[in-house]
Amino acid sequence: MQWSSTEVEACDALSYWADVVCDTFVGVAVRPEPGAVFEGRIDTSLLDGVAFASLTAGPQRVARTQRLITRDDQDVLLVNIQLRGRARLEQNRRVAVLTPGTMAFLDSSRPYALNFADDFSQLVMKIPKTRLSHRFLSGATAVELGASGPSGIVTDFLIGLDRLHGTDRRAATVLLPHAVDLLDTALAWAAGAVPSQTPSAVTRQRVHRFVRRHLTDSGLDAAAVAAACGVSRRTMYRALADDGESLTELIRRLRVTHAQRLLSTTPEQTLSAVAGACGFGGEAQLHRAFKAVTGVTPGTYRARYGRG
Repeated sequence: MQWSSTEVEACDALSYWADVVCDTFVGVAVRPEPGAVFEGRIDTSLLDGVAFASLTAGPQRVARTQRLITRDDQDVLLVNIQLRGRARLEQNRRVAVLTPGTMAFLDSSRPYALNFADDFSQLVMKIPKTRLSHRFLSGATAVELGASGPSGIVTDFLIGLDRLHGTDRRAATVLLPHAVDLLDTALAWAAGAVPSQTPSAVTRQRVHRFVRRHLTDSGLDAAAVAAACGVSRRTMYRALADDGESLTELIRRLRVTHAQRLLSTTPEQTLSAVAGACGFGGEAQLHRAFKAVTGVTPGTYRARYGRG
């Protein structure tokens, strides 16, 4: 979908833009730089629950305050890749300065501020934090990764994935899990951690990858996962213990995340159909797992976020 401030009268451009930004990302306050003639455009798309937005706009300041967080309780990570111009990001008393090719992370559950002093372009990914390895999230806000080196490979992949989505959605969907894995690694770098390549870490990565790819299989169990990853169940359990999340908890969390995507994008589906599509044994099992992970029932979530 596309939105442009040129679609409305000049006097309404900023308020229109602010509404579009809030609808696309999270609730924020937007104000232009004094004396600037404001224009902005956003192109958005949704790929398996992950939102992509390419935006080009004039100088502005954006702030997400605690009051706005209270009104808008989305728990997502915003991945900002600077394409043109400069940006200053601040969150948790940490500052990142973005120049073309660099990438930074913002946590929607905490106040932040962005300052764009000049015209700019960005690619922004909006991804539910439940899709990522949460152990790195607390240390990764408002931290920039450079345009060169390993992080440059990550930004190039994400930019390429966004372009591919416009021409070959099926291929982009296949590549999305790899993008999530790359973001997990980038988050570790941003948090100052060096991703471990110990045998246990490799096993854990294989388990997570296999579970993501076979999430909808109702027969997914410890024996199947261990066999597919070429390890014993004991070795698999030991590797997962380092994250503090059991295999059962991992499968439940990822299935609930998938159910959230279905309930928000296709709310006309029955809860029984959603349960089957996510690998749950039935509607009752979906209800218990969903309430345990999110704190609300599937029906409540659908009423709140359906088509939203």
